[in-house]
Amino acid sequence: MKTFKPLLYLMPYLWPKNNKNFKIRLILAICFLIFAKLANVSVPIFLGKAVDSLDELNKNSLIIFVPIVFIAAYGIARFLHVGFGEIRDALFARIGQNAIRRAALKVFEHLHNLSLKFHLNRQTGALSRIIDRGIGAIDFILRFVTFNIFPTLLEMILVCLILLNLFSWYFSIITFFVILFYISFTFIVTEWRVQIRKKMNDADNVRGQKSIDSLLNYETVKYFNNENFESSNYDKSLEEYEKFAIKSAISLNFLNLGQALIITIGIIGMMVLTVYEIQSNKMSIGDFIIVNTYLIQLSIPLNFIGFVYWQIKQSLVDMENMFTLLNEKTEITDNIHAKDLIISDASVTFKNVSFHYDEKRKIIKDISFKIYPNQTVAIVGPTGAGKSTISKIFFRFFDPISGSILIDNQDIRKVTQKSLREQIAVVPQDTVLFNETLFYNISYGNPNSSKEEIVQVTKMAKLHDFIENLPDGYNTIVGERGLKLSGGEKQRVAIARALLKKPKIFFFDEATSSLDTKTEKEIQNNLEHLSKNITTIIIAHRLSTVKNADNIIVLDNGEIAETGNHIRLLELNGLYSNLWKQQEKNFKDK
Repeated sequence: MKTFKPLLYLMPYLWPKNNKNFKIRLILAICFLIFAKLANVSVPIFLGKAVDSLDELNKNSLIIFVPIVFIAAYGIARFLHVGFGEIRDALFARIGQNAIRRAALKVFEHLHNLSLKFHLNRQTGALSRIIDRGIGAIDFILRFVTFNIFPTLLEMILVCLILLNLFSWYFSIITFFVILFYISFTFIVTEWRVQIRKKMNDADNVRGQKSIDSLLNYETVKYFNNENFESSNYDKSLEEYEKFAIKSAISLNFLNLGQALIITIGIIGMMVLTVYEIQSNKMSIGDFIIVNTYLIQLSIPLNFIGFVYWQIKQSLVDMENMFTLLNEKTEITDNIHAKDLIISDASVTFKNVSFHYDEKRKIIKDISFKIYPNQTVAIVGPTGAGKSTISKIFFRFFDPISGSILIDNQDIRKVTQKSLREQIAVVPQDTVLFNETLFYNISYGNPNSSKEEIVQVTKMAKLHDFIENLPDGYNTIVGERGLKLSGGEKQRVAIARALLKKPKIFFFDEATSSLDTKTEKEIQNNLEHLSKNITTIIIAHRLSTVKNADNIIVLDNGEIAETGNHIRLLELNGLYSNLWKQQEKNFKDK
């Protein structure tokens, strides 16, 4: 039963609580499915009766209309079987596609609600393949369980009942046990094949991730002349997949041979029994036709059901992998009584905040500071001091291990994440862009913005002239992760995108680290102008970019070492002063 557990996940999408129309459609589809099978099982009877009536033509020419009636009934039954089936498919089409859409959307939304920690520990390429295979699996199961497995089982039951009613009970018993043995054999062999399929999936995930990682890091591969190394790694993953793919193919051959043998034995047994019944005058030639036609009708779906069952087993594995993602817990959740964040002054307070990814390595250690409304505060320090981690916990990618962060005296853990992130604009250190146009990537800060607003922020970010000189202007595709742009160009897109958000609080995480000195100064002047009336937090490595900040917090090994403005910190002749002197020396040496 555990094997079919993914079907339980699927049921709410097929029988939505608040959609009466879909429920009616599903009921009607099932009704027409039953009508189609009733029409199909009547076909052999009409054919057999037509054959028997033909034998009576030589005896009495007046009854010619009898075989014509049976032949007409035979034709009508065949047409109704097809017609009812097509109506069933038409009714179910919307139900099936809508179920696929809503299931895929739910998984997609859930993945976006999971914590950054989950995505750092999972490979995006593997996740994408899991979702793609899961969507394909739902489509397959909906089509084949609804339109093949269930109808075939229904047809088998009807045929057994008809054979029991029309002929000797031997026919029904033989049919029943052939089907039972066939299904049992299929189940046993398929269970073995599912284990192979799981290993194939794992190998396929690795194979896909290897190729995606290598292609995304194309430039790195070239820098280190490691094409052969990448090919070797990829070939190893292909070899592992090949091994299980071969096992899967051979096991399928064994399954098909076994199924064919069972069906053949059943057919021979039924036909031999029919011959004896005719010899004893208990059955007619028409009855022979009926039995033979039923065997042909059953053998086709029975041969197919083995393949379908195997595909369903594969699909159940793929569905389970996808729906298992829904079991991943969302670590960062809104408090049950969370209210929207209301910012009036935009003051920010860190109270005894501590954070670590691993208990063995503390990142932030009991830091406290206050940022007053409309103030620009810079956080600086050596590499690894914990600067960028502050942006992640401030934006609630992670929650502090202890302490609290307040905005206008509202604990950010007690307000909704949506309202928090709506009012903060972050320019990250590593800007990642969508493989879309420049216009799309800039407008992402506020998708409802007008073209004029987008042009305005690109001018502020010193990006407009660059875009205007491109052949396709704002319609230029930036490439995978923005690879067609330089680091500085990507960062200016990120700045424009943040400006478009019109936030109450700015958070710049090394926002100008990839820019040349001239452009950096231009953008820095603009940022200072824009942030005059907005609370601004700047994470910086280049101290020259923050010397005009109202307050500078110097972090060292996760603790606040010094605090004050640029002049005061130089007078202290401490860590900040040493960092400043070192950077000035490096600048002069260039």
